Amino acid sequence: MSHTILSLKDVSIFQEKNPILTNINLEVNKGDFIYLIGKTGAGKSSFLKTLYADLTLTEGEGQIVDYDLKTLKENDIPYLRRKLGVVFQDFKLLPDRNVKENLLFVLKATGWIEKEEMNVKIDEVLDKVGMKNYQSKMPHQLSGGEQQRIAIARALLNDPELILADEPTGNLDPQTSSEVMQVLKNINATGKTIIMATHDYALLLKYPSKTLKFDEGKVFEVVQRTV
Repeated sequence: MSHTILSLKDVSIFQEKNPILTNINLEVNKGDFIYLIGKTGAGKSSFLKTLYADLTLTEGEGQIVDYDLKTLKENDIPYLRRKLGVVFQDFKLLPDRNVKENLLFVLKATGWIEKEEMNVKIDEVLDKVGMKNYQSKMPHQLSGGEQQRIAIARALLNDPELILADEPTGNLDPQTSSEVMQVLKNINATGKTIIMATHDYALLLKYPSKTLKFDEGKVFEVVQRTV
């Protein structure tokens, strides 16, 4: 039996009262991998921001990891975000502390206390992205691909039910993009649900999966042709 991670019914998304997307209907189940594609400005980032409650849902019905986006209270947002892992295009690592300290910062900020438990968790997530031996490195000592792997590890710290990735390969060369993509696919293979916005159509061909296109205020599924 499939477990629904995200359900949107007749949702419209606004920025400063301007409609960005209208009439979105979507259901995402546990273990899905979904691409979001579309031109810059088509609403992909606004869509993701709505899912992690950076934009308020005012029209339609939205349920995500057992939270109601429409009735979500301000003090519930941190708890929602603990059940989500967010990966950004520009890594967002803290430049003044090393890899381990970056991850410790997130754990402490989300309520972890036991030092040994935190160390075990950091080892675990870094191992998943192939970066276990990089804990003492500073962000500036890492390549773009390595920084993004750390950012993915950071997104895994609280064992999220859903990972939202906003152009995670946008700043990377094709080879590195493919390596980072393989990390995400491996994580997805463990049962994690991933929604990923991308402009990299080569990745869609190499790693085909369900694809939603954002175009002229609408969201619709793209039927991928098989050769």
